[in-house]
Amino acid sequence: MDRVRVVHVITRFDKGGSAENTFLTLRGLDGRRYEGFLACGSPGRYPISPAEERAVEENLAALAALGAEVITLPHLVREIRPLSDLRAFVSLLGLFRRLRPVIVHTHTSKAGILGRWAAWLCRVPVIVHTPHGHVFWGYFGPAETRLFILFERLSALVTHRIITLTEQERRDHLRFRIAPAGRFTVIHSGVDLSRLSPPDDETLATVRAGLGIPPHGVIIGTVGRLTGIKGHDTLLEAAARIRAECDDLYLVFIGDGELREDLENRAKGLGLADRVVFTGWRRDVAPLLALFDIFVFPSLNEGMGKAVVEAMAMGKPVVASRIGGIVDLVEDNVNGLLVPPGDPAALAEALLSLLRDGKRRVAMGKEGLKRAVNLGDRTMVERLGKVYEELLSTLPGK
Repeated sequence: MDRVRVVHVITRFDKGGSAENTFLTLRGLDGRRYEGFLACGSPGRYPISPAEERAVEENLAALAALGAEVITLPHLVREIRPLSDLRAFVSLLGLFRRLRPVIVHTHTSKAGILGRWAAWLCRVPVIVHTPHGHVFWGYFGPAETRLFILFERLSALVTHRIITLTEQERRDHLRFRIAPAGRFTVIHSGVDLSRLSPPDDETLATVRAGLGIPPHGVIIGTVGRLTGIKGHDTLLEAAARIRAECDDLYLVFIGDGELREDLENRAKGLGLADRVVFTGWRRDVAPLLALFDIFVFPSLNEGMGKAVVEAMAMGKPVVASRIGGIVDLVEDNVNGLLVPPGDPAALAEALLSLLRDGKRRVAMGKEGLKRAVNLGDRTMVERLGKVYEELLSTLPGK
């Protein structure tokens, strides 16, 4: 029996959540049943650290070793650029005509719009889309946002299934009337839990010393690209508010991005320069998370937040924004605390309440660990495979 040819389309293949989801899907699908392809924008188009670049190259090599072909589309970019978008669309048309896939699975908004319409014009039998959140607020101005909502509604007309990462994301899509309820399936973005094991005390001591944090230091930290939508400025302001009461406080940012210099300057302006550590992108996230007393996720908009799952898997209490898919991961006062997005006073109050109560932090961490075991990448791939098979069963001749 011939394998089912599946082409995944994404603008940026880096180590972010949407790209990692796509990688884990391609890696996890049964190679005896599916023949996988990845079409993505040029890896070198967006500046990333050498360490992250090496990790991306390793992911690409892993896909090649599994027999998945990677196709680079230089004009497929995240920004709205009409000429580049037209060229990317023409490239996708040529690609689909050459490969004749049975399934096209697009990821994120821009790739989703271009990829789905190219697939429809090429009469691809099954079209699946994973938004990985949405751009209905927080990313663009009002005019651009309305345009994206219109494009999403139109693109949904040629989409057989939309995969949302959380129930809240599904509800947001329904609220904006993107598609009928029956066209959605919720599948949490899976995390590779095998790499999230607690390190030994010697490793912890070495990592702490490498960050320049003394043994008695209390650490709150976050993981994510240093970009505006992640709300890192809110976290800095909250830390400045609680510094007087928690003199041993240290703040750790794991990740890199275009706002790093701005955030460093903001930390200096708040008098936190000696208490804030910017690690850049790091491969060894697990031992860093293990050091945290509290994990913080102050995003202004978030599809799900895989970093939250990683923190839960490491047994950490979470303080996060009550926004998007986060509310499906963090139950207020159970495995963490939820606060309004962009509210440094509320975030400071939540952090202080946990810093004052070590037993509560431990209890929340244990509850998060229990929940994280159901959010692994194997579960995600199994559920996605069932969606593929369901859609394939509806094709003529099946």
